[in-house]
Amino acid sequence: MIFGNFLKSFAQLFHLIVQAYIFIIIIRSVISWLGNIPSNTFILVLRRLTDPVFRFVHKMFPFTIVGGIDISPIMIIIVLYFIDNLFTGIMIGYANKLIIGSQIINGEVLR
Repeated sequence: MIFGNFLKSFAQLFHLIVQAYIFIIIIRSVISWLGNIPSNTFILVLRRLTDPVFRFVHKMFPFTIVGGIDISPIMIIIVLYFIDNLFTGIMIGYANKLIIGSQIINGEVLR
C-alpha cells in the first residue's frame, strides 16, 4: 500500500514536471515570435531549458523549419504529451492495483 501511494505520487510529480516543461516551450515559442527582445535573465533561462531539445529535433528532423517557420515546438509538445500520458497512465494504473491488492486479505476487502 505504501509503495502504491508512493508510485501514484511519483506519477503525479512526473505529470506536473512534463506539463511545466510544455508551458516553458510555449512561452519560449511566443517570445521568439516577438522578434528582437533584449536578453535578460528570464530569456537566458528559457533558452538554456529549451535550446538543447530544439537543437536535437533540428538535427534529427531538418524538415522542422518550413518556410522560415519552426514547427519543432509543436512536435516536441506532441511527443511530451504522448510520453506523459503513457508513463503516467501506466504508473497510476499499477499504483491503483497495488493499493487495491493490499487491501484485500483472504477475499475480504479491508476499509
